[in-house]
Amino acid sequence: MIKGLRPLLSRSTYSGALFAYGAVLASLPLLSFALVPALAWRSAPEGVQIVVVLLVWAALIGLVGLARTTRRVLVVSARRLLRVSLPEPVAVRTPTSRPGDGPAAAVASHVDRWRTPLWLLLHVTLGWTGALASGVLLFAGLTLPGGWLDAELGLSLFGRTVRVDGGWQSWAVALGCLLLAASVCVVVTKALRWSAPRLLGPSAAERLALAAERELQLAERNRLAHELHDSIGHTLTTTTIQAAVAGEMLSADPEAARAALRSIEESSRAALEDLDYVLGVLRAREAETAPTRTLADLPELLDRLRHAGAVVELELSGDPAQVRGTLSRAAYRILQEGLTNAMRHGAGGPIEVRVAAAPDRLELDVVNRTGDGPRTGKGRAFPTSGHGLPGLTERVRLLHGEIDAGPDGPRHWRLTVRLPVRLSP
Repeated sequence: MIKGLRPLLSRSTYSGALFAYGAVLASLPLLSFALVPALAWRSAPEGVQIVVVLLVWAALIGLVGLARTTRRVLVVSARRLLRVSLPEPVAVRTPTSRPGDGPAAAVASHVDRWRTPLWLLLHVTLGWTGALASGVLLFAGLTLPGGWLDAELGLSLFGRTVRVDGGWQSWAVALGCLLLAASVCVVVTKALRWSAPRLLGPSAAERLALAAERELQLAERNRLAHELHDSIGHTLTTTTIQAAVAGEMLSADPEAARAALRSIEESSRAALEDLDYVLGVLRAREAETAPTRTLADLPELLDRLRHAGAVVELELSGDPAQVRGTLSRAAYRILQEGLTNAMRHGAGGPIEVRVAAAPDRLELDVVNRTGDGPRTGKGRAFPTSGHGLPGLTERVRLLHGEIDAGPDGPRHWRLTVRLPVRLSP
């Protein structure tokens, strides 16, 4: 019993009814325009005039519903007054230029366009019906008790008439009228809540657009995460080793210590550029020029490692300078991550780097020693996130390449990446 009365006592029920009855006031200006044809056609029967007014009125309401601003206002109002979850409308681009997809997408968009006018017509219809019904019931509930204003109620059914003109019966009927008025509000609010997600909510095309937008955002964030991991992770590794070298050589070889500190400054400045770019994108501000490091910057990367005390041997074949664009940038990041892992987890000794550019492929190799030998960085252990190899694998997969990483004999670790390439003439 109490559960059944809960909707009658809910504040959201009456805020939803207020939303419905607001359509009555909003549609009154359109009603005045709809009366013009009837006033101009006075010779028509009264029934015909009423039908014409209603049809013109409905057409005007539907035209208002075609405006994009109307839908946005209705969505915001429905969220606040109906307490329904509705996302902001999104623009849907129909790919009509692609064979096979164009006509279906265009038809879907054309059909979806009429969902808002249909909602607006339902909104106005429920608003007028609810307002008239609840208004009459509320008036009766307030005037019937005790025959106030000489009010009386007469009901005729199957030839029998029942009149309520005073006494306890008027109080009972008045209470029933008030309950019915509240019930009308409940029915109107529930009808609008049921129809709002179906007519104001995202269409199939909009859901696809939202999913595509989220996918692009996720892909961009993943790309930025890879960039941040590769750049900042490498810089922190090398600067930690360089700082250790500088500290140990400060007294014995001040010039070498100063060189290590200069290398730390250069590495930190490059990492700050990468960090500033990534944070700018994450904060959704205007896109800035992304730091573009390619295979042409590989010698500078190797010099920083040598300043950190690492022994790096580079073998080049072909002409890596002809590899350009996304592939060259990705190759730089792959080598950077491979060298970082070699310095973190290697057991000292030379790090062998091989870059082979062929007409149809680009091969990258990074080989370092493993085992119990002396570790780079004076034996310091580096924490690992476990994202390095998975990130490399994902990057190589997106480039349609192949990656192999694992032991190469008893005392070496090898990272090999093969990427399809198109060399510029």
